[in-house]
Amino acid sequence: MTTTIQAAIGTRLLLALTMASASGLAGSQTPVGDTPTTARTVSGDFISWREHIIDDPVTAGVNFSGSDGFVMGDIDKDGFEDIVSVHESDAEYDSGSFLDDFVPPVAGHVRVHFGSNDPDSWINITIAEAEDVPAPEDAVITDLNGDGWLDVVAAAERSHLIYLQNPGPNARSETWPRLILPLTRNKGSYIRVFAADFNGDGVPELTAPNKGAQTPGPEDYARSTPVELHTLQGDPLDGDSWQVQVLGNYSIPQNAEPVDIDSDGDLDIIVGTRGESRLIIFENPGDGSLNFSEQAIGIYGARMAGFNLEYVDLSGDGRLDIIGTAARGMVWIEQPARKGDAWNAHYIGTFAPDSHTGYATADIDGDGDIDLIAGSYSRGDRTGDDASASVNSPLGRIGWFENPGVAAAEGEWARHDISRRVRGMFDKFMARDLDNDGDLDFIGTRGNSYPYDGVFWLEQVRSSEPRAAFQRARAQESNEIPLP
Repeated sequence: MTTTIQAAIGTRLLLALTMASASGLAGSQTPVGDTPTTARTVSGDFISWREHIIDDPVTAGVNFSGSDGFVMGDIDKDGFEDIVSVHESDAEYDSGSFLDDFVPPVAGHVRVHFGSNDPDSWINITIAEAEDVPAPEDAVITDLNGDGWLDVVAAAERSHLIYLQNPGPNARSETWPRLILPLTRNKGSYIRVFAADFNGDGVPELTAPNKGAQTPGPEDYARSTPVELHTLQGDPLDGDSWQVQVLGNYSIPQNAEPVDIDSDGDLDIIVGTRGESRLIIFENPGDGSLNFSEQAIGIYGARMAGFNLEYVDLSGDGRLDIIGTAARGMVWIEQPARKGDAWNAHYIGTFAPDSHTGYATADIDGDGDIDLIAGSYSRGDRTGDDASASVNSPLGRIGWFENPGVAAAEGEWARHDISRRVRGMFDKFMARDLDNDGDLDFIGTRGNSYPYDGVFWLEQVRSSEPRAAFQRARAQESNEIPLP
């Protein structure tokens, strides 16, 4: 047993030294995506990644860009998961469309990607665009009219929430009936939307934070805007069927996610605020009412604004912990045993000088614990590579962090970089075994990099010898860049 442990420690040390050497080489010579991978599975195979395009403006012949959130579900009930994605279609915030003179000044697209048994074969359509969805940031799928078909609700940063009703068997060809929720029209900037049946009546409610303005200025940080709960009684295409309840008002609220955080069998709501850099729980009373009670999440060792969060039991104590972004990088906060006590923050890692935007949890290396994939948000020109961009600029990066194991989850996680490009905002990821080969792949969206914006998937490739960390799908791409 002792020999085995010593061997394992020696192997891990050698791997760490190899990673440090590879990182140094990348920083001085080799772009990240071309660097030989050092990531390995529990069985010893090397892990690299191959990019596949699901949808982009070039292949689609549709001028969309600024890809943000996406959700998945079987929209056409053919047994295969589909993707609903949103695309802001702007060159910079509050700019309207940059693509050509024929696109309305208020642009945006909501698209559906119908899946099949071939992960490289998708049918892509637009179900809403332009004034219906000005700068859409997020979407949710849920059956709101009770007909058994998944509908879509999109959150538009430049105006409102819009309900798009699935037409049923002809969802790929028919126009989707729609309603802009009257109580949201021109009310600010809806950045997220979620759906859940909080009171158990069989009809989902919607939660939506309104951050006030697409690009908040000092005056927006100084005022409070609502986190809303929208309830439905009747036909969702009838504006009079919708009511709204304000859960609370905050400085730049940007999340309102349903999750059973206290594991009592009903769904609570986790709110994150950019202006206040804090998280709040709205606890479900569990009595069939919507009388949520507000509780602050006190964090020792970090401040979190909570735009994207992941929920998983990392400490192994049976309670959900939370992964998110803090000032020094990615952290996880440990849920205390007693309600009201502080959540302790534990460091995961950083992409500095790059940011942390979208991420997802999954057992990437097959060792039985939860790892984390993450993407960053590039700055600068969204329509062409900036010649002044350097290794020290905030660029578009994808990488994953290897969990050190439940017993040592408080330690720093090993980082495995996949790609680092001048342009790319990687807003969200979901884990799926798309090619049915037994390992997990990832679906993601990419913005800030027209004409390369859109939806893609990363195939996990396992090999006996190290390969380049990333194999891109396009011959022409935004420049790959080394690490600092």
